[in-house]
Amino acid sequence: MNGGEVLRIVDAIHREKGIGKELIFESIEQALALAAKKHLNMKDPPTVKIDRVSGDISAFDGDLPIETSALGRIAYQAARQLLVQKLREVESETVFSEFAHKKGDIAAGNVARFEGPHLVIRIGDKAEATMLKGDQVPGENYRIGQPLRAYVSDVERRGTRIRIYVSRSHEDFVRRLFELEVPEISDGTVVIKGIAREPGYRTKITVHSTNDRVDCLGACVGVRGSRIRNVVDELNGENVDIVRWSEEPLELIRNSLKPAEIAEVRLDAGQKRATVYVHKDHLSQAIGKGGRNVRLASRLAGWEIDIYELGGEEPVSAPDAEAPAPDAEAPAAGADAPAAEAVPPAAAEGQEKSNEG
Repeated sequence: MNGGEVLRIVDAIHREKGIGKELIFESIEQALALAAKKHLNMKDPPTVKIDRVSGDISAFDGDLPIETSALGRIAYQAARQLLVQKLREVESETVFSEFAHKKGDIAAGNVARFEGPHLVIRIGDKAEATMLKGDQVPGENYRIGQPLRAYVSDVERRGTRIRIYVSRSHEDFVRRLFELEVPEISDGTVVIKGIAREPGYRTKITVHSTNDRVDCLGACVGVRGSRIRNVVDELNGENVDIVRWSEEPLELIRNSLKPAEIAEVRLDAGQKRATVYVHKDHLSQAIGKGGRNVRLASRLAGWEIDIYELGGEEPVSAPDAEAPAPDAEAPAAGADAPAAEAVPPAAAEGQEKSNEG
């Protein structure tokens, strides 16, 4: 292996794998040293150096030089095998270093293939991520080559293999989308206090402003619904309700049940249970399709919620609820006022909330 061949190999691996040239040189030196130790029956591996300019190889046993021609073809073949293994380790470490800090962030890629019910997504030139069946969103259809964004839920090292797991059903996928879309959230002026989600159907989030001059709802909705529209588009039309957080349970429960108007709330603090009364014409909205609205509100507020029709004596069973009112399940830019909470973003013109900050 002459110097020119070494340089060509290093350059080819650098361009193909994206591994730094210095790491490749060091890997070749280590592989040659281990192969020489075995081939020459040495007690310790020799010191092998490669000239970074000429590519010439030199080897030393202590202070004594070793003729590289003495290594022979067998040593070079063994070194080549060791180099392949070493480069796999280096490539694996490079991928792990790149993606370990991306855990909890959003990555973009393309659907590469299906493995049973699971998806494999190609991210960049050298990494693949797995989206398990449970991390996919009901109703979304995926195809080979489709561009896709997803939340990096975990990065694992298994020997020399790196496993990256991504999700589109994770609640924090919605959280991260809002952080990217709303500057006031990323800088801490507006805080997301809680998220409750049924992927593909509906998400409710509570928000709070740390600055009295900044309207947390208006910041999330954006001018003419522009910010919430971008989030909803990424979620393929999933309904998103944004409600104002409160440290008062009664107010928080009222807000969480939006877009329904609540007539009365009674709290049992010992059982952490809320009895909610609504007028008949708001009953289906309060419960939601299949009980989804009250179920998400309960998770968001952290209270068990029973819905009663005002004047009725029995709680309404969520599964037997009527279908929601027409606007209740539309892709929504929710707020804590009925006019702004259950309308499609496209209809948000004229209802935008001003951000005074």
